[in-house]
Amino acid sequence: MRDLTLERTVDVGVEALPTARGPLSARMLDLLTDRSVGGHPARVPEDPLGDDDLHLALYLAYELSYRGLPGVRDDREWEPAVLGARRDLEETFEAGLRQTIGRESVDPRDVPDLLREIATPPETDSLSAFIEREATLDQAREFLMHRSAYQLKEADPHSWVIPRLDGAAKTAVMEIQYDEYGSGDPAWMHSELFRTTMIAAGLDGSYGAYVGRLPGPTLATVNLITLFGVHRRWRGALVGHLAAFEMTSSLPNRAYAQGFRRLGFDDAAVRFFDEHVEADSVHEVLAGDLAAVLAAEEPELAGDVVFGAAAMALLEGGFADGLLRAWRAGDSTLLPAGSGLW
Repeated sequence: MRDLTLERTVDVGVEALPTARGPLSARMLDLLTDRSVGGHPARVPEDPLGDDDLHLALYLAYELSYRGLPGVRDDREWEPAVLGARRDLEETFEAGLRQTIGRESVDPRDVPDLLREIATPPETDSLSAFIEREATLDQAREFLMHRSAYQLKEADPHSWVIPRLDGAAKTAVMEIQYDEYGSGDPAWMHSELFRTTMIAAGLDGSYGAYVGRLPGPTLATVNLITLFGVHRRWRGALVGHLAAFEMTSSLPNRAYAQGFRRLGFDDAAVRFFDEHVEADSVHEVLAGDLAAVLAAEEPELAGDVVFGAAAMALLEGGFADGLLRAWRAGDSTLLPAGSGLW
């Protein structure tokens, strides 16, 4: 059983790459740091949707297209060897998604109903309900650490779709993203609000601080959005992901807000969740309309829109189930401290 007591640090920052978790991430780290690639044995992950080694490797490769990595030259983003290794990882990840979800043709007229079906809240107990009613302070802090991999870059992965849309679809995305980026006020950027919550919880609010402690299922939820974002061919899936993401946000964030207040967080610390209750109640309508418009304008993308939404629900559900199982067993899903923070 792991110790759930977490060291309390505030914005101390770290500047080291994570430690490899297997041959896939070891090879990627060699490529990123321009070291000669060692004899890493070939390995096919048994669980391509949550493998620690695969998803750390893919997360690191993708991070070059966001804010970069400490000690890694910017020109490695387009290094052919890095891109080749990334593509191998993506193919494994995609194959796992297709095998689990399937990919069928969809009548564009059915897209709204299919998205609502995917976004229907689970009938069983949920992660948000647990945090609202039962979570300890350490569990709430662990939740923030997991979510930091995405929330500190919130909206950026979905913004990849903007130049790949036109007309009403582009306008709808821009309306959503304008809110996500603070409606013109940097202090109200959702990523900054989340950082405020982390610091209030006694955590390090630095970008990427906890990636080295996050298991594969958590990193996979972020890798999924980036996979859809960096490839134009997946623009329909990215819109579907965004739609499902927004359609499933408002109610859980209301529960998170109540849970964090129960644990003693003040209004400023809970503002991130409160803002999502209000904003996402609007965004879910915009995103649903966006998905329907795109499917109508480009009918060949209707199946991808539904696929992206289903993939989001699958990976987010797996992440939440894993966290709940661990907490109910008195355990933690975090990897040990010192697992290579950056």
